[in-house]
Amino acid sequence: MTRPAPATSEGRGARPAGARPPATRTADTRPAPWVRTRLRASLPATLLGAALAFVAVLLAAAVPRAVDRGADGALRSFLQEQGPVATSLLATTSSRNGPQTPQELDAALATLRARAAGAFRLAPSGPVYGARSLKSRALTTPGLDRPEGVDPLLSLVHLPQSASHTKLVAGRWPSGGEPGGPVPVALSRSASQTLNAPLGTVLDTPVSLAGPVRAEVVGLYDVTDPADVYWSDLLCLTKSCQTFTPDSKRYWQTAALVGADALDRLDGWGTAGEFFWRLPVDTGVLRADRLPDTAHEVASFVAGPTASDLALVVRRPDLRITSRLPELFERAEARRRGTAPLAAIGPVGVAGVGVVVFCLAAALLGDRREAELRLLRARGGSRCSVVLRLLTEGAAAVVPATALAALLAAWLLPTPRWGASLTAACAVGLVALSAFPARAFMLLSVRHGQRPRRRLVAESLVVTATAAAVFEVRRRGVSASAGVDPLLVAAPLLLALCGALALARLQPLALEALARAAGRGPGLVGFLGAARAARGTGGRPRPSVLPLVALLLAVTTGGFGATVLTSVDTARTQVARQAVGGDAQIAAPAGDALPQELLRSAGVLPGVRTAVPVRVEEDAFVFGLGRGSLQVTVVVADPVAYAGLARTVGRGRFDPAALATGAPGAAQSPAFDAPLPALFSGDLGAAPGGRAVRLRVRGEELQVRAAGVVTDGTPALPGRGSAVIVLPDRATAAAAPQAARPNRWFATGPVDADRLDELVRTGAPGADAVTGPYVARTSAALVAALSADPLQHSAVRLFWASVGGAAGFALLAVLLTLLRAAPERAALLARLRTMGLRPRQGVALILAETLPQALVAAVGGALVATAAVALLGPAVDLSSLVGSPVPAGLRLTAPPVLTQTLGLAALVAVAVLVEAALSGRRQITTELRAGDQR
Repeated sequence: MTRPAPATSEGRGARPAGARPPATRTADTRPAPWVRTRLRASLPATLLGAALAFVAVLLAAAVPRAVDRGADGALRSFLQEQGPVATSLLATTSSRNGPQTPQELDAALATLRARAAGAFRLAPSGPVYGARSLKSRALTTPGLDRPEGVDPLLSLVHLPQSASHTKLVAGRWPSGGEPGGPVPVALSRSASQTLNAPLGTVLDTPVSLAGPVRAEVVGLYDVTDPADVYWSDLLCLTKSCQTFTPDSKRYWQTAALVGADALDRLDGWGTAGEFFWRLPVDTGVLRADRLPDTAHEVASFVAGPTASDLALVVRRPDLRITSRLPELFERAEARRRGTAPLAAIGPVGVAGVGVVVFCLAAALLGDRREAELRLLRARGGSRCSVVLRLLTEGAAAVVPATALAALLAAWLLPTPRWGASLTAACAVGLVALSAFPARAFMLLSVRHGQRPRRRLVAESLVVTATAAAVFEVRRRGVSASAGVDPLLVAAPLLLALCGALALARLQPLALEALARAAGRGPGLVGFLGAARAARGTGGRPRPSVLPLVALLLAVTTGGFGATVLTSVDTARTQVARQAVGGDAQIAAPAGDALPQELLRSAGVLPGVRTAVPVRVEEDAFVFGLGRGSLQVTVVVADPVAYAGLARTVGRGRFDPAALATGAPGAAQSPAFDAPLPALFSGDLGAAPGGRAVRLRVRGEELQVRAAGVVTDGTPALPGRGSAVIVLPDRATAAAAPQAARPNRWFATGPVDADRLDELVRTGAPGADAVTGPYVARTSAALVAALSADPLQHSAVRLFWASVGGAAGFALLAVLLTLLRAAPERAALLARLRTMGLRPRQGVALILAETLPQALVAAVGGALVATAAVALLGPAVDLSSLVGSPVPAGLRLTAPPVLTQTLGLAALVAVAVLVEAALSGRRQITTELRAGDQR
């Protein structure tokens, strides 16, 4: 191949005289870098992409850290509520015969601390150790305080560290003492005053086979801080403790400090002595992720290799180590597993909507740059080289945004664990980085025309997977105590995806029908809007399914999760009502009755809707049922009021007419002439309308006949297992007055617990002060106790935050869809403007095109959420979330789903209105100035 001759001044292409020769490329002249050029050319789009990646990565990195912080905080709070004694290791060993020295206690303590330091951290308060007598001795000294004639009890304790926690106020610290003489002891000043045992008192005890055993008070002390954890299980060293004998007689029990030289006398005082070491575990540094390892170490201390090694090292074969920590760790882990599904539903929904948003953003960017990408391909660039350039271009914006978001999440939510947060951040960053290159690769691929079979196959696979997931969930059930169940988390998302696919096929048909109907009207705005909504943008035959998926995922996950929370709250309220017997209860002690003034005052408290006085007799017997005498619980109440209470509580429902019938006759006739109508529990086997049986209650006998059967218990009694007979109050009062005096008071309504407690404590106005130990309970207090779980609160906060994030991403998906269709819409509006379209009509056209799709998607999400609850709800067990055994199943109610639907629909409608008002006129003006280049 020969080169063409250079052009001369005479030939074609000759350079005019005086013209400057063309510049030649030198070594210093290089083409501008691709990344820098592209970033400068599309700076707003780059910044928006970086902002989207930043927000998504921040959420992804923050969720694991929030879960970790919530789990750690809940674990520490739960353990701290149990107290220092329950969260300690207690090592004990019997004292040896012969002389005992404090050095043995110190040596064993050093060994225990050294071994514990390698497994877990001890609390800063430090260990508590010493020696004590195992049994207390009665004090027979005359003049001691005996509230009900029972001798006080005294035990002896030696604490090497007692001097740093007490202050001597009289006498001296105990030491010395002659063999066979009184044991020198120090009493707390409070115990000395309570027992009437001043300094110098000799405390006598009953004579034993070993001879007289006595103690002498040689010192009095005050505790520096009675609330110090040092005294947690040594309260009787700080004051005299009041206890009761088996026949409910009060007496005093206290303890006294002895010196180190009296260690060998502890056996003689309490028949046996023991050394003890209490090692408090520092619960403030425990971590939920390391709980299994910590539980294993503690179990090894309690009954394992560590316990055996310690017994050998300290040379005490009877060394025993006990602790409640293994049990508490199991309960804490069960609580964590119970809240895990609730904590996972929201973030998974956000993740699904976020992926859809990235796909929409990639599709929008692909539409904008499709011509540029095809030009690069036409000039010789391969698909791989183009995709590589796009990856490099995206990395310049996404990588810094990802790193900044991950660091911000770590700063806002500090936690020692990095793995899950970093993994989530990297995964979301990778999705943000690869979304547009993947879309570009698809655009540059060879097109083979429409392939409806591929879409049909993909949709069939999604439907099959959804059906399999729903079937499996319903077949085996779902228990929250098992932790995160992938099927329970994925099934609502699959249902939402199926709903979006079905809606994507049905929506064009509905919109086409709407367009035909609007076309028969006088205006063109409705027809054009519906017609454009029925087809896709950019030459696509149908609208994109991605916005529908985003909206349905947001509504479905939010509605399903909100239904779970509502069902948990409803179940807690029901459990509390059944445990209390209503919304409030006042109970009298056994064998007593409630004063009438108290009943009247309680009935007029604010919030009381209905009040039901009830007599409950647990020691009654029924005869004549073919099984001899059966012990039953008799409930005497007004039939109408008690039936209403049963309906409110949801247990033991009955028709009050069954007890009201015959009650007047029974009230006017002797007991044996007219049997009282009664409700029998199902386990008694009494058939309605059968023969009368004999009932003995409070020493009186009644004839009763079964007027009905209750199979699920009765409101006045918690549980369902007891044999119950319910009697009408008026007829029972006429036949046996003592059996009808109320000893329970039940009420429904929002009763103020503080007012109720004050009434029970101070007595009814105008009456004598209530002296009996009456007990008031409310269902609201029990609900608060059941829901007082920091881990559940953390999971609920995370769920609602995730719902807000999903709604934000769904709104962003709608806006991206509007931006994607903006060029074609602007061209159409410009043409119509030249034909006389007014600006207000242009805005109306935008609303007619976009708003119906968004609203239909929100309504479809509500239907899918309802279907998810109906299909998956019966298999969900909420017992671990409620805090008490409850029947399985979610309660389908409208408010949770409607709240999510209407909230998201309103948010989308406002966004569409604002976007149409702001961009409608601007797009028309810009298009008219630039001209139609399409």
